[in-house]
Amino acid sequence: MKLEVTNSPFTEQQVKQLNEVLANLTHNQKIWLTGYLSAAVSVQAGEVSIEGNQPVSNNAVISTPVNVKKHITILYASQTGNAGGLSKKFGEQLKQAGFEVNVSSMSDFKTNALKKVDHLLIVASTHGEGEPPDNAIMFYNFLFGKRAPKLDHVKFAVLSLGDSSYEFFCKTGKDFDEQLEKLGAKRFVDRVDCDLDYDEPAAKWFDAVKEKLQEGEVSEVTVQEAAPTVLATTTEYSRKNPYTAEILEKINLNGRGSNKETIHLEISLENSGITFEPGDSLAIFPTNNENLVDSLITALNFNRDTKVTVDDKTISLKEALTDIFEITVLSKPVMQKIGDYTVNEKFHALLADRELFKQYTHGRDLLDVVESFGPFSWDEQSFVNLLRKIPARQYSISSSLAAYPDEVHVTIGTVRYEVDGRQRLGVCSTQVADRLEIGDKVRVYVQHNPNFKLPSDDTPIIMVGPGTGVAPFRSFIQEREERGAEGKNWLFFGDQHFMTDFLYQTEWQSWLKSGVLTKLDVAFSRDKAEKVYVQHKIQKHAAEIYEWLEQGAVFYVCGDKDSMAVDVHNTLLHIIAEQGNKTEEEAKAYLDNLRKEKRYQRDVY
Repeated sequence: MKLEVTNSPFTEQQVKQLNEVLANLTHNQKIWLTGYLSAAVSVQAGEVSIEGNQPVSNNAVISTPVNVKKHITILYASQTGNAGGLSKKFGEQLKQAGFEVNVSSMSDFKTNALKKVDHLLIVASTHGEGEPPDNAIMFYNFLFGKRAPKLDHVKFAVLSLGDSSYEFFCKTGKDFDEQLEKLGAKRFVDRVDCDLDYDEPAAKWFDAVKEKLQEGEVSEVTVQEAAPTVLATTTEYSRKNPYTAEILEKINLNGRGSNKETIHLEISLENSGITFEPGDSLAIFPTNNENLVDSLITALNFNRDTKVTVDDKTISLKEALTDIFEITVLSKPVMQKIGDYTVNEKFHALLADRELFKQYTHGRDLLDVVESFGPFSWDEQSFVNLLRKIPARQYSISSSLAAYPDEVHVTIGTVRYEVDGRQRLGVCSTQVADRLEIGDKVRVYVQHNPNFKLPSDDTPIIMVGPGTGVAPFRSFIQEREERGAEGKNWLFFGDQHFMTDFLYQTEWQSWLKSGVLTKLDVAFSRDKAEKVYVQHKIQKHAAEIYEWLEQGAVFYVCGDKDSMAVDVHNTLLHIIAEQGNKTEEEAKAYLDNLRKEKRYQRDVY
């Protein structure tokens, strides 16, 4: 029956809105809505008086549709917290819809419980060049190992998170999706691969999942529901709603003559309500370099003032390419879209050759493509339509909120290099170094990282952070000092030169003197003929490192994933085998157990 003003108590505007909503609801959604409205009316009828004028509890016994059959398990593979955050949000929504839900990090999930799983949802990010995140390694290896069980009884769906600028985009999610099918599980919703701007595709995937789960499973049962609680409205700052913050301080941490430029940035969070913990990151939204934007527009033979439409707003091409779109990274999806606008044979040959494509796109930008592979058949609007929005750049937070209330500090290494005779500039790092000053504003949000956290105050910690990788450990030590934590703290730091590159030197030495920092070992690779790195310093103290681990220490690594983190990992394995008198396999099992106990944590990039 269609609602009309004449057959209902609603106004003409309300009837129009209700009919629009009802027309798009499934049968099960209408049943659920009926129960929900019944609950709302019952609760609003509210508190009734009994003897002594004492109000009855606001809990009402109502008839509402709930799921009585399906048990949902949501497992997440998350390095920085995005997959974990989505999983918890999806879990709460499914619980509200009446399902029994278990949300777990893959590292906390007991693999033998797979035999009892009915419906499995996997939300998986991909780390680095196609590797699973640290908290998913053991589960991933199990699923691809000989002990993986048949999963004919399981229905599953996978959501992949990734970054299309990497060659192995969303590989971890794709791997899980394919392997679950090989083990006999039945896919009930197709996998969706999300780029950095994942909110909309993730929401559509979850809507499809929820609709499938609700099919034929909703029934009327009597349950007890509490009255809704009215919460104070608070502003939550996020990727979709960043906070505009003022720069309080900007310092170059490197000395004169250094090959590097490392900026210490202090940012005000006063009255924002933003909180964070040591180990979290601060995301900063940059803008593109104006000279690069002008060069690109000239090479395109476009007019900078031409209007284009972006998200239903009309702005100039110059504004779009400066503030909104990414022009410095050549991802495979963007390059494939560009291919639709050129018949240049060399360009299409580049797209078809994986190694050639990888070699060409490394370190180059859109200006290179436009100058090398024209002519193109696009106009201003079709050009911006194929671009990806500028992603925020994430930096490990280098301060403790307890030590610096209403502030957040970050440590940013400036990126500059040359390709084909043209200097290339890191988008965010050089904006901070060259164009931002004290008093300027930046758009930021906190990216929480549950996989890189301090342990209890009495637990010893070993921190390995060369270069800007030392940033989170400054936060760790500040926090432990403020808390009066009694656990021992050992830092390994490395860089090129002692005189110019010892980041936060006076602070570390002060903490060492006061006893907050128990041990400090440094490696400066360019001060002697023989290069010495942090892994060499770690190996030098092998016996003591192993002793600390046996005492329950947590081992942290932050910094370069391609070289340093690999070398430190291998050194740690060698120490465990040597000092613990273990075989290679036993050492790997020991390290896997450290990871499982959250005693081996990495934030590498």
